[in-house]
Amino acid sequence: MRRDQRISSSCRYAITLAAVGLLAVSCTDDSAPSANENEEAPAPATSATGSEVSMNGTLREVSDNTGDSITYDTELVPVGAVMRVESESENGSTTVELEIEGFLPDRGYAVHAHTEHCGPTGDKAGPHYQHKVDPQATPDDPSHDPTYANPQNEIWLDVVTNGEGNGETSTRVPFVFTDHAPNSVVVHEAATTRTGPGEAGKAGGRIACLTVPFGG
Repeated sequence: MRRDQRISSSCRYAITLAAVGLLAVSCTDDSAPSANENEEAPAPATSATGSEVSMNGTLREVSDNTGDSITYDTELVPVGAVMRVESESENGSTTVELEIEGFLPDRGYAVHAHTEHCGPTGDKAGPHYQHKVDPQATPDDPSHDPTYANPQNEIWLDVVTNGEGNGETSTRVPFVFTDHAPNSVVVHEAATTRTGPGEAGKAGGRIACLTVPFGG
């Protein structure tokens, strides 16, 4: 057989081996469409590669979506506002970035990562994610001890919008996510997060939420 002889990619061969049974080798045209090629991509969009995670979503009222990107207060976070979150871990630390669009102009928003996915009400997202969990905290009394409720043990993303209602912020923390990782980013009604003893981490009611699979 000549070395330059070519075989069509649409062929199918069957080689019968008496000792071990039938081995089938097939080739198909790479241009053939897959069964899922025309399926619509789900929203919000997400991707995860190793230690990198990204998520974005257009915020809707609870009745309009499945609970992954929600505004609970349309006066403070209008329907159609957008949240984008990116996270990257390397060398023992993690950087998380937040971008928002279509929020109220010239306003601060306290924002944190929370332990659970978004749900029909803001409390479904659980408490703030803590790398080292406050042993005194309970579901009814979340941690407000600044030893644990601080921006180096939690993920704080307080942001201020410009005149068009857009803003961005980032934080870098000295740990990486494992199986113990946050699952959402929650926007609070307060302009900033409190830091004093007994008040640390408080930021008012929960007004919007984006599910983010930080654990991949």
